[in-house]
Amino acid sequence: MRAGYMFSEVVTGLRRNVTMTIAMILTTGISLGLLGGGLIIARMTDKMKEIFGDKVEVTIYLTSDQSRTDPNCTDAICADLLKSIQNDVEVERVSYETQAQAYERYKAAFANQPELLDIGSADALPASMHVTLKDPERYQIIIDEYSGKPGVDSVSDQSAFLERLFSLLNGLRNATIVVAIVQAVAAFLLISNMVQIAAYTRRTETEIMRLVGASRWRTQLPFIIEAVVAGIIGAVLALGGLIAAKIWFIDDALGAPIRAGILPAVDESYFFYVGPILGAVGAGLAAISAYFTLRLYVRL
Repeated sequence: MRAGYMFSEVVTGLRRNVTMTIAMILTTGISLGLLGGGLIIARMTDKMKEIFGDKVEVTIYLTSDQSRTDPNCTDAICADLLKSIQNDVEVERVSYETQAQAYERYKAAFANQPELLDIGSADALPASMHVTLKDPERYQIIIDEYSGKPGVDSVSDQSAFLERLFSLLNGLRNATIVVAIVQAVAAFLLISNMVQIAAYTRRTETEIMRLVGASRWRTQLPFIIEAVVAGIIGAVLALGGLIAAKIWFIDDALGAPIRAGILPAVDESYFFYVGPILGAVGAGLAAISAYFTLRLYVRL
């Protein structure tokens, strides 16, 4: 089959059903844009886990009496507790912080807020042990193990906030992908309708081709290529929408947490990652829809 003839057939087919083609491109573009958004959110969540994973600590606060009477952690209660934590298989490292050191950290943290410095004192801050885990997600084991031990007032971890943040991002990702799947079904049906209309419009032409010896595959191929071209245009549209969303929305709305290092920046690597996926999904969805429509309904 000549490439020039095939190109002419595809262009003609797309022009004949221009409104249906535009509708299919827009629906496919929205569906793929949502899918790409979900993939980007999932990638951001993974990067955040990498960023914060080794920074999550479990803090074991000692009681006020223990902090005051044994500031250097030399008596049996504090020394045994510290030794037990150091030998724990879940622990990567642990550091002891006295009341005086905690107060110095407090003053540094609130240096620009004199009203807070006035009400703070070393006696009000407990001594503590800062525990870094080999696997930050196993923080609950440390909390359960050392809560209620002699000399321990409370055990807290920094992962609770991160867990809520990750849950929010995961929920947003899942909702985006669910909507993308619904849109993909709509795009699938639109592609099917477009192929049916195009095939019936050119039914006489294709029947003549079959009478003169053209194979079934030769008569079906132009319709499949039309659908694939529309699907790829939809993928390009989706990628362009994601880039526009980054420039005009994400960079402004999330600029502060990104600059503070709380959220990872959405750079070009995200689009190099999702671009091929969107192109493959768009072309594949269109090709499958067109093929089954021609085989099951039109029967060219």
